[in-house]
Amino acid sequence: KNSNDCGAGGVSVAIGELAPGLEIHLDRVPVKYSGLNATELAISESQERMAVVVAAADRAEFERLASQDNIEVSHVADVTGDGRMRMYYGSTLVADLSRDFIDSAGAVHHARASVAAPVQKDPFTRTPAGESLGERLTSLMQDPNVCSQKGLVEMFDSTIGRSTVLMPYGGVTQQTETQVSVQKLPVDGYTDTASMMAFGFNPDLSSWSPYHGAAYSVVEACAKVVAAGGDWSGMRFSYQEYFERLGSDPHRWGKPLSALLGALRMQLALGLPSIGGKDSMSGSFEKLDVPPTLIAFGITPVKASKVISPEFKWEGNRIYLVRHRPLPDYMPDTEQLKAGWNFVRDHIACGDIVSAWAIGFGGVAEALVKMCWGNEFGASVKTDERTLFDLSYGSVVVESCVPLDDPRAEYLGVVTDGEDGLLRINGSRIDIDSLKAASDGVFSRIYPQNCPPKGPAPLRVKAPETAKKFRYPGEAVEHPLVYIPVFPGTNCDYDTAKAFRAAGACVRSEVFCNLSSEDVRASISSMAKSISECHILALAGGFSEGDEPDGSGKFIASVLCNSEISAEIDALLRRGGLILGICNGFQALVKSGLLPYGKAGSVTKDSPTLFRNDINRHVSRLVTTRVSSVSSPWLAGFRIGDTHTIAVSHGEGKFVVGEDLARSLFEHGQVAFQYVRGDNPNGSWYDIEGILSPDGRILGKMGHSERFEKGVFRNVEAELDQPIFSNAVKYFQHK
Repeated sequence: KNSNDCGAGGVSVAIGELAPGLEIHLDRVPVKYSGLNATELAISESQERMAVVVAAADRAEFERLASQDNIEVSHVADVTGDGRMRMYYGSTLVADLSRDFIDSAGAVHHARASVAAPVQKDPFTRTPAGESLGERLTSLMQDPNVCSQKGLVEMFDSTIGRSTVLMPYGGVTQQTETQVSVQKLPVDGYTDTASMMAFGFNPDLSSWSPYHGAAYSVVEACAKVVAAGGDWSGMRFSYQEYFERLGSDPHRWGKPLSALLGALRMQLALGLPSIGGKDSMSGSFEKLDVPPTLIAFGITPVKASKVISPEFKWEGNRIYLVRHRPLPDYMPDTEQLKAGWNFVRDHIACGDIVSAWAIGFGGVAEALVKMCWGNEFGASVKTDERTLFDLSYGSVVVESCVPLDDPRAEYLGVVTDGEDGLLRINGSRIDIDSLKAASDGVFSRIYPQNCPPKGPAPLRVKAPETAKKFRYPGEAVEHPLVYIPVFPGTNCDYDTAKAFRAAGACVRSEVFCNLSSEDVRASISSMAKSISECHILALAGGFSEGDEPDGSGKFIASVLCNSEISAEIDALLRRGGLILGICNGFQALVKSGLLPYGKAGSVTKDSPTLFRNDINRHVSRLVTTRVSSVSSPWLAGFRIGDTHTIAVSHGEGKFVVGEDLARSLFEHGQVAFQYVRGDNPNGSWYDIEGILSPDGRILGKMGHSERFEKGVFRNVEAELDQPIFSNAVKYFQHK
């Protein structure tokens, strides 16, 4: 493979047992290029590259299949049998190396390692700064390893793939962070099978002793899986390591050796194998070194329906601590861990334990505070401060709906209704909202969670409340055909296809190829034919042309405005067909003029547009929207004021429109959905999330309604299903 910003540089060579020799032609490695072709559509470059080895007899078929998927292929090397690797530039031989030399990495390396004993101290004792308990809790929640990172987390797409079982933050407020990643397997139909992954690492503990730090990295990952309802005994591990530049210092070499031995000891004691690992990396810059770092990533299969989340579920439930006490040498007591984890696992499986938190950097105190946030409950507990603040890795705080009469479960207290906003600990009354503000404030300037709306005030315009009667003018169709063109950058086509298939439709997907002028012409012709045969045209979300500046979706919009394509779109609408655009697809509909006008190429200087989010970052979370119109087949059965909680994931989702046009859209029932006031993630003017064409047959929206299915978003209790896909299918079925 070669880097994206160079020509022949960066070629990576691997010669294994089945490839005794290799001839590489550097002049054939593709370089970056850009330009406009005869159809005035930008030629895209391949942003991701990989090396693929195929049998010589399969080369033509491989290249044909790659071309269908808009993938550029260059034949750059041939496997030989002479035990040498030769590189050519044109006809010039620039490198000629023997297999034996490559196997040796050029030289034999040796290093001495000296493992030092850790300083004699209790590494688990922790006392936050502050005179009172409230001050100490506030100090704890402001620790960079404990405070909220929600603004940073929301910059990454957490819902793509229609598979996310637990959102990164859960509860009605979406404020209790999730300790694991749980994703359903990406199959075309429904499945309850998911994978659960967790990580473990404490930089302070690893700085004191890389051996102990690595061991507790494994323990922490296991405890997080247990707390979410997974089975620790089926876990498999992978490690990421960062260490200071090693040089020839035996003491520096001793740190990674010590860490690897600590991780190995825990794997052997727990009977858990490692299935891979990332390359070790140097973490030094001039005289600055990272702490000795071994991060453990553990993964295991689970049933999505059996997974639980950490936010408190109901007042009156009991809170317990299933505690792990280290051995005298501060290493984990693995037999005690196994017994405690099995106890938690079994009580989750039978429904007794309804929420749990694996103790981490902030101890029991962090667990209690964060478990309160999600559903705005409180807690009343009694325990000593050492239990509250000490690092108790392997321990789990659990919420049970029944008494846990077992010596492994230490009673702490009860969940309270939270109406007074207080956390009661040993008689002290601490305001939960103040702890939340302290936690949020640490990174809020760099990664803001919310941005005050900058748009105009809401309009007081009454939309039509009576639903129009929409009926497909043709014969009833049991399984209408949905056509989903896949453009460069589209990444929601599988999710959209699954949503339509689940509703009873047939789906045809087709890649729009643009590596050459001929590809573009062929794709336009094929797309026009598919539109002429379909009942629904669906433009899925993604990042067309890499989310080019000043408005994603421009590439797709240019295709929609092509005369051949726009003619077929007009014909589709005349025969009663429907069009849907979500996120990137919505952007394309707006920039083409299909929304709000119903015809491609009708954009004017006063047309609405979509702009960069007010918060100035990508936003990925669940938001609540309200139905603002019922004037569309897509909205059949809805009532104005109905609300749905749906996923958003975009960087340019701010809908901007002038007041006169906005009034017209509201008055004519063309505003399909609005963000519930206070839950506008991008600053859209007048809280507009989705709009309709004048005839109601074209719907565009930013929210990803297609990303919900049974078993996902389990830690957010709301109306998550927005049935626009089944509404469209029923329209063609005359139901």
